[in-house]
Formats: sequence, C-alpha cells, structure tokens
Amino acid sequence: MNRWQLRLAAHAIHGGGVIAYPTEAVFGLGCDPLNPEAVHRLLALKQRPVNKGLILIAADIEQLAPFIAPLTVEAEAQLAATWPGPHTWLLPARADTPRWLRGQHATLAVRVTAHPIATALCRAAGHALVSTSANPAGSPPATTALRVRRYFADTLDAIVHGPLGGEAGPTPIRDLATKKLIRPASS
Repeated sequence: MNRWQLRLAAHAIHGGGVIAYPTEAVFGLGCDPLNPEAVHRLLALKQRPVNKGLILIAADIEQLAPFIAPLTVEAEAQLAATWPGPHTWLLPARADTPRWLRGQHATLAVRVTAHPIATALCRAAGHALVSTSANPAGSPPATTALRVRRYFADTLDAIVHGPLGGEAGPTPIRDLATKKLIRPASS
C-alpha cells in the first residue's frame, strides 16, 4: 500500500471528503461518520435514503465505542470471536449516535475489519469510517477502482487503490441481540 495514497485519503476524510477504498469483497465509499455534510454527500452520491442507516468500520473496537452502547462481557466475547474479520454486527447504538448513521433504527451496523488497507485508513483517520458499497443504488457494487471512477467520475475526493480482501460478496450482517441473520453472506 502506498503511504502517500493513505495520507491523501486521511487528509480528504479530515477535510470532509468522501473517498473510495477496497474492503473485504467490494470497494467501499467512506467518510467521517461525525461530519453530517460528508455523510449526506455520500448518501446523495449513492442515492441511498438516510432512514436505512449505514455501516461503520474500524481498526479496533475502541474506535466504535463513541457510537455503540456499553457491551456485556458475553457480547464482547462473541464479537471477539469474529473480529477482526468479515462479520458485520447490529449493536445497540448510543443515545447520541446521529440519526444519519443509524437511520430509523436503535442499532448500528459495525465491523472491525481485517482488510489491511481499510484498517490502515481507520488508523490514519484516527477513527471509525462510514463504509457502504461503492455503487449507485440499484447498480452492482464496484470491484475495481476503474468501476468506482465510472460510477462517480470526479465526484470523490480520493480513490485508494489496492486489492479486495477475497470475500465473495458483502459481509453478512447479524443482530447481536436476536442472533438473527439480516444479510446473508454472498457465495
């Protein structure tokens, strides 16, 4: 991974920008989750309604602490068994978690990623990032930087190039409280 690209992407995030980067299975769009203008710009690019909510990725669970309610020891153990890795969980959101992140839900979708570039981006930014597939609503997720550019032309502030993580499709999403599978793993 190119350190210059990483610094450029982190600078864009800190400046309120929207970036694209490789994740476990597809390219993602990301931004600072606490910057409402950046999140709303990302939602407009993706043509995604705010009420659906978004996923946050992090380098470690500490980066998610500002967004999720305190966890039980059992919940922490269950998460530790799947993280870092390609497992997204719905966890109870803190009362002050912005609506633009959780949508109409009391939970928030979060993942501690094992993808080296996504992890490095979270570390370089110093916080969790919004992570949603890089595609307009109704179009297939981008699996190359070229496809990201075709979808979004020059509307992004940075595109981080690199390989995907090798997963067949977007990560499964499971509700921690109910154990219900919300989005199955793609095959």
